[in-house]
Amino acid sequence: MARWQPDAPGRLAAAALGLFEEHGYENTTVIQIAERAGLTKSTFFRHFPDKREVLFGRRTVADLLVEAITSAPPETGPLDAVAEALDALGRTFFTVERREFSARRQAVLNAHAELREREALKRIDLTASMIEALDRRGVPDLTARVAAKLGALAWERAYDKWIGTDSSEGFGALARQALAEVRAA
Repeated sequence: MARWQPDAPGRLAAAALGLFEEHGYENTTVIQIAERAGLTKSTFFRHFPDKREVLFGRRTVADLLVEAITSAPPETGPLDAVAEALDALGRTFFTVERREFSARRQAVLNAHAELREREALKRIDLTASMIEALDRRGVPDLTARVAAKLGALAWERAYDKWIGTDSSEGFGALARQALAEVRAA
């Protein structure tokens, strides 16, 4: 076996999730997470500021949303740019391979108030990132806020369906469906 293995953040997240499921969030230490991942405590802290953040990544989802919104063709409307960004998440982040991990992660979040609070803050950050990206496209402030908040609601509905189903529908399709429902409402 090679001495160095790639994807330290992913290994740390998988180790943390397993330990949180087995022992609970409060009863798991950073040292235990690092050891299970075959890494050191200092490697853990190179990737995450604390154990709470290990299940939230750095800025991957927000970065993908911003990149997709800002790179949408200029003639694309604000809500359509958000829809394209949600599609991009489905293609690159919320993949079939990640569904089981995401469902297990959500169960751990649901069981711990501190983690639910962090999840709520991350969702606020995602909305703010979408607003900022729409602003860069020259979308008026109120329109950007409405489009981002509708996109966040669609994302939330799609994510809940995606982790709760074994269907072959991907996140992107579910997000488009949710966005259509939100538009109709």
